[in-house]
Amino acid sequence: MQFPRSSGLLLHPTSLPGGHGIGDLGQAAYEFIDFLAASDQQFWQVLPLGPTGYGHSPYMCYSAMAGNPLLISLDGLVSQGWLTAEHLSHLNLPNSDRLDYDAVISQKLPLLGIAAHQFMEKADDDQRQEFDQFCQDSAYWLDTYALFMALKDQHQGQAWYDWPSELSQRDAEALGIATSELKEQIFTYKFQQFIFFQQWSALKFYANSKRIQIIGDIPIYVAHDSADVWAFPEFFQLEPETGAAAFMAGVPPDYFSETGQLWGNPIYNWDRLAKEDYYWWIERFRCLLRYVDIIRVDHFRGFQGYWQVPQGETTAMNGEWVDGPGAQFFEVLEEKMGTLPILAEDLGDITPDVIVLRDRFSFPGMKILQFAFGGGADNPFLPFNYVRNSVVYTGTHDNNTTVGWFGQLSEWERQRLSDYLGCFSSSGIHWDLIRLALSSIANQAIFPAQDVLGLGGEARMNFPSTTSGNWSWRLWPNELHQDVGNHLKHLTHLYGRQPIPEEPENPENNEDHN
Repeated sequence: MQFPRSSGLLLHPTSLPGGHGIGDLGQAAYEFIDFLAASDQQFWQVLPLGPTGYGHSPYMCYSAMAGNPLLISLDGLVSQGWLTAEHLSHLNLPNSDRLDYDAVISQKLPLLGIAAHQFMEKADDDQRQEFDQFCQDSAYWLDTYALFMALKDQHQGQAWYDWPSELSQRDAEALGIATSELKEQIFTYKFQQFIFFQQWSALKFYANSKRIQIIGDIPIYVAHDSADVWAFPEFFQLEPETGAAAFMAGVPPDYFSETGQLWGNPIYNWDRLAKEDYYWWIERFRCLLRYVDIIRVDHFRGFQGYWQVPQGETTAMNGEWVDGPGAQFFEVLEEKMGTLPILAEDLGDITPDVIVLRDRFSFPGMKILQFAFGGGADNPFLPFNYVRNSVVYTGTHDNNTTVGWFGQLSEWERQRLSDYLGCFSSSGIHWDLIRLALSSIANQAIFPAQDVLGLGGEARMNFPSTTSGNWSWRLWPNELHQDVGNHLKHLTHLYGRQPIPEEPENPENNEDHN
């Protein structure tokens, strides 16, 4: 589907300021929405919201449908009565521009356990009914996720395929015993999800009331060590005896890596998924659309054809392209759910058949300005080559910041950029590229918050193909101040991307007929 001319910012909630050692769904999130509304932006784009595992990547989560409990606002739990101010007084999580995940996990998760116990002891009938209704509505994924996480705790964080065989292979009797023995831990994990989605739903309602839509993200692959692969091994290409991935996901050598990117996720058994009418995938979309307005489909090209690498390889170089489900998948999705608000992440090695698939369903593709100045006039990322049904970014979470990128450009590329712009402005290269994006014909323009602030490479969110030091950048309190918002608003209006004024309601006829 096509979207109106508009713009917005990309900022993952972990990067919000305040909170307790990590951005959360509390006051700073509401203040960020206020900033977006005041600067006449219409979108807040986030990365996947799931519970992260090794490396803390939001693209490698323990569940494709659960929320990250680290994003829960502890202050919100205090206001609800599930924690006290005294509980929070012992935290040692000072504000910083870098996130210390180990410190946050060690101090925050025990408090969530206390809150779960308080809820179990003190919740009134209405609160229990709301909790029970959430569990019922989310049963497809919640029961398995809560048991999976409780078993991980019991096995000191081991991956599920290293558990005793009766548990890794989901023997019904063994799972029944575990469910009984781990009842309290299972409740705690369900309570975390209940609170996460309660807080997130309130935040989304506030955003929508300010005419801000949330763009969520659905990764094409899921982590091998996840509740999804453990519960549905038939949907993945695994070694039957060990549970190891027979083939691993990735991409061949590209802009980001000379040896390709070996993600390690297991490859789907698309034939089996098709026989089930893609039910698991449909539930993923259905679950996410309860909490976001628009979905960015990560690695869209993988639905047309995907790169698979045999088990045992250490890089992605020795892989092969394999046909994906193609149009059939999206036809079934549309049949079950109607026309969906989807953005297609169509970056990387894009072949004509991927473009045909994207355009068949009118999904907007992505244009990255940082990719635009390394070739000739036929470069598809140059603005004069855009089509309206696309979304333009200065960069994404996988790119350097615009200031950092500019500092690393070759002289030839820098000259080409200067020639294209006519000159560099005194406002800084970040505003030059934001202006270029806003002025383009692309229907949507999205900017990382780092670029609006003109931050350097130290504020980069992710270095693809690396497993440490990522996903930890954070804003300082009040860093997104009014002057920044006013300039962004000015450019947004200059290039016609402001919200369309709401039509006033028809006044009631108040004439006195007596």
